[in-house]
Amino acid sequence: MGLGLKILLLSRYFPPEIGTAANLFYELAKGLAGRGHRVNVVTGFPWYNLKTIPERYRGRLFMREDMDGVNVTRLAFPVFGSKKVKLAAGHMTAPLTSFIGGLLSEKPDAVFIYSPPLTMGIAGWLLNLFRGVPFIMGVQDLHPQCYIDQGVLKNRLVIRLLEGMERFCYRRSSMITVHSEGNRRHIVHVKGIDGDKVKVLPNWIDTDKMRPLPRDNEFSRRHGLNGKFVVGYAGTLGMSQGLMSVIEAARILRDRDDIEFFIVGDGIEKERLRGRVREYGLGNVRFLDMQPKSVYPYVVASSDVGLVTLNRRVRTPVVPSKILSLMAAARPVLASMPLDGDAPKLIREAGCGICIGPEEPELLAEKILFLSDNPGICADFSRRGREFVVREMSLRRAVGELEGHITNMLGVA
Repeated sequence: MGLGLKILLLSRYFPPEIGTAANLFYELAKGLAGRGHRVNVVTGFPWYNLKTIPERYRGRLFMREDMDGVNVTRLAFPVFGSKKVKLAAGHMTAPLTSFIGGLLSEKPDAVFIYSPPLTMGIAGWLLNLFRGVPFIMGVQDLHPQCYIDQGVLKNRLVIRLLEGMERFCYRRSSMITVHSEGNRRHIVHVKGIDGDKVKVLPNWIDTDKMRPLPRDNEFSRRHGLNGKFVVGYAGTLGMSQGLMSVIEAARILRDRDDIEFFIVGDGIEKERLRGRVREYGLGNVRFLDMQPKSVYPYVVASSDVGLVTLNRRVRTPVVPSKILSLMAAARPVLASMPLDGDAPKLIREAGCGICIGPEEPELLAEKILFLSDNPGICADFSRRGREFVVREMSLRRAVGELEGHITNMLGVA
């Protein structure tokens, strides 16, 4: 486009870390840079979901590097303790380091922030205050509502404080992007934010990198996944995923030697899930640690159907990013989640799979049997999902839409 805008991206996570936030912002940064914009990223030092921290990042509090044409500034405050302690502390340290990194970066035309954590909005507000630049909140999860729904947040005073911070960040931002219409309705109608500043920017995926690959591949052979109908799950093993129902479905199907459950990822529920598998003596469930981004396409390709699950307490209209990954990889989706959210709507619109209610192991087992017995239907789901995501949710399209939102906000012709 040749506008040459200077865009600053703030994210708590960035590669080589593994996860949705890191992947989305890395792809977005590369996409914007590829359209001629000068992109700077401020983030922390990598540690999350990494077995080993690369040598060049160890023992440092500040560094700059170039990643595929994107300038990356990394800052950190030393935080010691368990993974839970580091995650909690990051809600306070990440916005502070983001603000400092923003001050040390060249003055941008616009700042785009990945939220959660919600506190990142404070960093955007401070940069707006001190440098006079507009900031956009890219809201992926509705905090604190998702914690309230899960029963994690119960203290009324804390809830009021966090909801006050949420409204403050929304009102001080120049624009808010959300990944679905349901999220937009929540921010506009529940939080009382001006609808003109809230834009739907569906999540994206690089459909050139995440593409259909052979079912029989090096990863599937190495892990003995060929010759069976593999029900795959790859992602966070957290509280909101409701994965215990998957283990219950595996128990129901334990006598089907041709069906195997392959769960790849990490999270606070992993040991509890493993414990239930041991308790039941299941031989049809296997676990594997979170895999590097370069391996992930082969993890997905090695499944015959991909699971996407949320528990019944999820009330926010989240669209898990793994749905897009499965669609891009041409794998049928089997989702178990609240049916009034935006994710089931996406699955129905794309025609890429089956969606049932949350935590229904008997019905989940029934649908797995149906898909294993109907390869033609699986192929149709796969084809339609791939076609839809290339047409509607590609990285190229998302970058163009965000660029348009930013230029309109800035009044650039």
